[in-house]
Amino acid sequence: MTTTESIERTQEFAGKRALVTGGTRGIGASVVRHLLDAGAEVLTTARSETSTLPQGATFVKADVGTHSGVEALASAAQEKLGGIDIVVHNAGGARPYEGVTAIPDEEWQGALDLNYLAAVRLDALLAPGMRERRSGAIIHVSSAAVLTPLAPYLHYTAAKAALENYSKGLALELAPFGIRVNTVSPGRTATPGGEETRKEWAEMSARTGGGSALTQADDSTPLGRDGLPEDIAQAVLFLVSDRASWLTASNLVVDGGEFPRG
Repeated sequence: MTTTESIERTQEFAGKRALVTGGTRGIGASVVRHLLDAGAEVLTTARSETSTLPQGATFVKADVGTHSGVEALASAAQEKLGGIDIVVHNAGGARPYEGVTAIPDEEWQGALDLNYLAAVRLDALLAPGMRERRSGAIIHVSSAAVLTPLAPYLHYTAAKAALENYSKGLALELAPFGIRVNTVSPGRTATPGGEETRKEWAEMSARTGGGSALTQADDSTPLGRDGLPEDIAQAVLFLVSDRASWLTASNLVVDGGEFPRG
């Protein structure tokens, strides 16, 4: 790459306004840092601010798993940035249970609210502005685990499966307005949230005697390592950039070959 090309690439998001949910640590924080480095103005959100918030980002405290949290975030984005050109729905998660029938109703609803409906609600508030400008890029962060769902996390993967289906439908509706909608599905990634998940999984395995579904998290990926937040962030940045101008309604699985598929 020439020096001129390098300069152009580092500022490829200059003038763009981006919103990243769950952007204070892990994958979200990496996405925020890369967008900032490439010239974007970035607003991010989480339920609480942490010391890992990337320098230069605007932070808004909000719980996107609630109607009021989503509405407050959309209002703040309009007030602070005047509109949004890039949306990365990264906030998500759920705790494991010992089986599908052990997952209580409130956990099913909570998983849907955070991992699926948060994106639906926020898109509904931000997409109209993108339609008026006839441009925009939306990324929904799903999970490669949707490909082989496990009972302890079925409420999570079911919500992510709904998110993927919704993402494709939204992409087709918004395409005539110049708005691209894609999904990124990470495999096992070395993040604080991932570490917490593995700890919970290990504790559950100890309680239940350890079944094959619970020990799959210990298997190595074909590429021999866990993913890094950087790996996922690079996929996100590609999809929101003009380099992916002919990509929409796609799902980019970034998993080191963890979930082979045809």
